[in-house]
Amino acid sequence: MRTAVTRALGGLVVVATLACGLSACTGDEGSSTPTPQPSSEPTTSPTERVDLTFGVFGSNEEIQAYTAMANNFDTVDDRADVTVKAWLRHDGLRRSIELGKPVPDVFLVSRRDLRWFVENGLTAPVDTLLDERGVDFGDVYSRDALEAFSSDNRLQCMPYGVAPQVVFYNENMVDFNRMEIRGFDVPADHRRWSWDQFVTAAKFAARPFRETKGVAIEPTLGGLAPFVYSGGGDIFDDDTDPTSLAFSDEGTQDALETILTLFRDPKLTLSQEQLEEKSPLEWFEEGKVGMITGTRAMVPELRAVQDLRFDVMPIPSIEGAATVGEISGLCISQDAESPATAADFMVYASSTEAVSEVVREGYLQPANQQVALSDDFLQPEEKPLNSAVFNEAVGRMVIPPLLDTWDELEDAVEPYLLEMFFAVPTIDLPLLGAEIDAVSQPILSPETTTPTPETEASDPTQSP
Repeated sequence: MRTAVTRALGGLVVVATLACGLSACTGDEGSSTPTPQPSSEPTTSPTERVDLTFGVFGSNEEIQAYTAMANNFDTVDDRADVTVKAWLRHDGLRRSIELGKPVPDVFLVSRRDLRWFVENGLTAPVDTLLDERGVDFGDVYSRDALEAFSSDNRLQCMPYGVAPQVVFYNENMVDFNRMEIRGFDVPADHRRWSWDQFVTAAKFAARPFRETKGVAIEPTLGGLAPFVYSGGGDIFDDDTDPTSLAFSDEGTQDALETILTLFRDPKLTLSQEQLEEKSPLEWFEEGKVGMITGTRAMVPELRAVQDLRFDVMPIPSIEGAATVGEISGLCISQDAESPATAADFMVYASSTEAVSEVVREGYLQPANQQVALSDDFLQPEEKPLNSAVFNEAVGRMVIPPLLDTWDELEDAVEPYLLEMFFAVPTIDLPLLGAEIDAVSQPILSPETTTPTPETEASDPTQSP
């Protein structure tokens, strides 16, 4: 079975060739320029001004940071005026386009939406434009990040943000020092911990008389995925072109047997009714749950909670170190009014200076590794103390396949995952795995799936 590292490095030859073309591959390791810089050659007439639109998504604070950064480009480049178009969610731009609105000249896109944009001819590959501007990635962008936004042997968008899943824990409820004094097995540091140590922490945080639980995760594909991969399983039957989920595979079944002993324990985790009432994040903020999973984007909200002491740990290792997460990139519209000026802005927006400006708000984890290692991102005077965990988790990310059906897939498997988490007293895990795979196949491979009475999955909501 492939490890997370093997999955993440799949197709490395293609990306290495692409990165080589972008940086001219001089062979001189000391000659790499650490930060992309805009071309010094003017791409429009000195008197010609270009109106650029810049599409972004995120919290109000993030949008304000993007706007300030775009305004700085207005200042340093008198050839362009940049107008920011903003949405709260990653799919806001897609829905806007589906309603007939224009595509911004440069826009931020989640990788989970990339396939839709590419297949609808809405993006212009950026590799040639970057090559023309002498962009040298050096060690600033990982090959995995470049691969994530590569399609048809072209770099479709510039990597911008990464968001690996990690474990957030309440330091008052999961007190490793107190646990060690009492003889419990605790992690040696914040770089790695075992599944048994994770379970021990959940038991330590759960206090029935205080009505607290040890851990809570969402009963979704995204909630389960980091633990399944850590346990040596797979979510999909193929990492590149899946035709089915892989919940009936032996490795995934073994991983599920391990993790469900914790996530099905009503003494240690939230009930279905509690999850319907509030999200794991909300219970965590109230001090009622010791551990949840999440990304760097949650940090500003948690910092604003009075008296909440929290820190982060990686996803626990079961068979190996692994996690999942989101990746975002900057794309250029196929119909950009001035592709050259749009490319200049994209290069500027990806520069260390511009990314640092956005990162200081605390939400964005940058794909620019130079910024990720800086105090602008680590913010050593702020919570969480061990922010380096976010950076180390990037190398453990399993890159999911490019899909255009994430929401449909989550909706189809939701009732089966709810049964997996909450049905009592027992569950038939092999049967559930087969049912989950069966309902996924018409979504992932509709052209090859012919449902029959023998293969159609039953609806668990209709079971006695």
